[in-house]
Amino acid sequence: MAAAQRDISVSEFFAKNRHLLGFDNPRKALLTTVKEAVDNALDACEEAGILPEVWVHIQRNGQDSNRFKVGVQDNGPGILKKQIPLIFGKLLYGSKFHRLRMSRGQQGIGISAAGMYGLLTTGKPVKITSKVSQRTPAHYYEIQIDTKRNRPEIVNGRGEGMEIPPGERGRETIEEQGIEWIEADHGTRVTIELEARYQRGRGSVDDYLAQTALANPHVAIHYEDPDGSRKDYPRVADTLPAEPKEIKPHPYGVELGMLVGMLKNTKAPTVVQFLTKSFSRVSPAVARRICENAGISTRANTTRIGRHEADLLYQAIQQTKIKAPATDCISPIGEELILKGLHQVVPGEFYAAATRPPAVYRGNPFQIEVGLAYGGGSTAHQVSREALLQLLGESDARTLRQFLCTTFDGLGPDAADKILQEAGLKTRISPGKLKRAHVDRLHDAMRNVNLHDGQSMTLLRYANRVPLQFQAGGCAITQTVMATNWRPYGLSQSRGQLPRGPVTVMVHIGSVWVPFTSESKEAIASYPEIQKELRLALQAVGRKLGMYLRRRGRVKHEGERRNAFLRYLGEVATAVSAISRVDRDRLYNQLIEVARRRTLEADKEIDELGRFVEDDPPDFGENVLILAPPEAIEAGTPRPPPQGEEQQRLF
Repeated sequence: MAAAQRDISVSEFFAKNRHLLGFDNPRKALLTTVKEAVDNALDACEEAGILPEVWVHIQRNGQDSNRFKVGVQDNGPGILKKQIPLIFGKLLYGSKFHRLRMSRGQQGIGISAAGMYGLLTTGKPVKITSKVSQRTPAHYYEIQIDTKRNRPEIVNGRGEGMEIPPGERGRETIEEQGIEWIEADHGTRVTIELEARYQRGRGSVDDYLAQTALANPHVAIHYEDPDGSRKDYPRVADTLPAEPKEIKPHPYGVELGMLVGMLKNTKAPTVVQFLTKSFSRVSPAVARRICENAGISTRANTTRIGRHEADLLYQAIQQTKIKAPATDCISPIGEELILKGLHQVVPGEFYAAATRPPAVYRGNPFQIEVGLAYGGGSTAHQVSREALLQLLGESDARTLRQFLCTTFDGLGPDAADKILQEAGLKTRISPGKLKRAHVDRLHDAMRNVNLHDGQSMTLLRYANRVPLQFQAGGCAITQTVMATNWRPYGLSQSRGQLPRGPVTVMVHIGSVWVPFTSESKEAIASYPEIQKELRLALQAVGRKLGMYLRRRGRVKHEGERRNAFLRYLGEVATAVSAISRVDRDRLYNQLIEVARRRTLEADKEIDELGRFVEDDPPDFGENVLILAPPEAIEAGTPRPPPQGEEQQRLF
C-alpha cells in the first residue's frame, strides 16, 4: 500500500472534480468558458488603462451539435511570449492571488481550467494569439495541459509556438494558417473547442453578456451566437473606473497560523518593524501598543518568536484598537453609471440607485451597491414567435410550466399558470411536443396576459462587476433580499419569498477578497457584516420606490375620482336645471370646475427627475431616474375633461 502512495497534482484533481469549477454540465461549461475569458480580457484592459472592447464568437463545429468553438478577443495590452504557456496551460498560476485589490479573477484557475475541459472533451488544444504592439510580431500558440504534472505542452512550432510578422506578411500568414484574428494593433484572442450545449434564456451566454454590459458601462461588447445573429452592447461611459490600489493585509483579518507563517518568512529584524511593514494601518505607535499588550519587547528578534509568543501577539492584535483598512483598493460602479446601465438594459419607468459606505469583514474591505428598476414589460411580452420556437426546441425542461419559469426572468409559477390557462394548454405538456397551433396560442397568451401581478422580482447578482448566474438560493444576496420586508415599499411579498411586481434589482459587492462559497465563484458567503450592508442598501432604494409608488397612486386615485364625477355631472346639471330653472351650460361648467379643483392632483405629471411639474418637488433623494411611458400616464393621469359638444356627448 505504501508503494502506491504518490503526489496528486492540482490539475489532476480538478480534471476529476471539474464540477467544482463550474463545468458540471455542457450548458454551464459553455457559460463558464466565456465568462473566464471575458473576465481576463476586462481585467487586462483596465490594468493597462485601455477602454475595453471585447469580441465574443461562438460557432458550432461541423455536424456535431454538441461541439462548439468559443473565441474571445480583446484590445488589451497583449501578453509577453514567455508568459502565454503558463497563463493558459497551468492551474493556479496568476498575478492576482497574493495581492489585495479589487479584481475579477482571484485564483489563477479559470481560463486554464476552461482549456483543460476543452482538451478532456474534444482532445483539441487551446489556441492563443497575442500581440503587444503594431510593430512587433504576434505570438501564436496551441497549448494543452499535462494534468499529471500541471505543466503546459506547446504542440505547434516544434514546441516553441509561432511568430506572426507585422504588416502585410503577417496578414498573409494568418490567412494561410487559418488563424482566427480580428485586425487590431494589440490584444489577445483565445479559442477553445469544447463539448457544450447552447441555450438561450436565463443563465445563458446571452444573459451573461447583457448583465456584464449593465455592470460595466465602460465596456463595448460584440457578440455573435452560434446561429450567426449579432448583438452589440455599446459603451455608455467613456472613462475607465478608478484604478483600485493594492493594500497590505489588515491585522484583524489574519489568523494565528497565517501570522506564524508571516513571522517565519519575514526579513524584518524586530517585531515592531515586522508589524509596521507587513500590515496596513499599523503605525510604530500601534505596533508598540500591540507588543505591550502581548508582553513582548519591541526589540524582540522575529527569528526568536516561538509558537507561544506568536499566540500572545495574535491575542494582543485582537485587543488593540486599529483603524479600518483603506478603501481605495475598491472601485465601485457608482450610482450614476448604475442608473445608465439599468436604463440601457432593463426597460422601466422608475430607476433608483444607492451605494453604501465601505465596510469591513474579517479585515477585508468591501462595498455594497444596489440599483432598482420598476415597470416595463416582462421578457415574456417581448419575445418573438421565432425566438419562442427556438427556445422551445432548445429547452430541456420537462413541462411547459417549468419551461416558462426557468426561461424568462421574473416569471413565477402563478404567472406561468395564467399564461397556460389563457392559451388553453396543460401545465405538464412537454415543450418539445407542442404543435404549431399550440405555439401560436402560447405566443398570443404570453403577449396579452397581464403579468405584473404574478411577476416576481428579477434579481441580478454581481461580485467585482462579474454576474453570478447560478446557486442563487445559497447566496447571501438572495437570502437578504428575501428576508427584507418589501411590503412597506408597495410590493406584495410572501414569507421567505422574493417580492412580486415588475421590479428588477441589481446588487453588486466589490471587495479585495470576495467570500465565495466555492471555487466556481457562483454565490456569496453569509457573513453578518455583509448581510447588514446589503439590508441597508436595499432599504435605501426601497424607500425611494415606496415614495414613487405612493405618489403615483395618489395621482391615479384622483383621476379615478374625477372620472366618476364626470360620468354623472351632465345628468346632474340637466336635472338641477329642470328643477330650479337655472342655465344648464353655466351650471355644468361650474360643476366641472369644482370637480377639477377637488381632484387637482390628477392633472399633475411627473418629470424625469421624479418631480411634479409646476409643484414643489418630492424629496426622492439623489440618484433617481423616472420616465413616464404613455401607458403609465393613461393609467394614472387622465386627460383633461373635454369641452363643448364633445363634453356633452359623454352624457
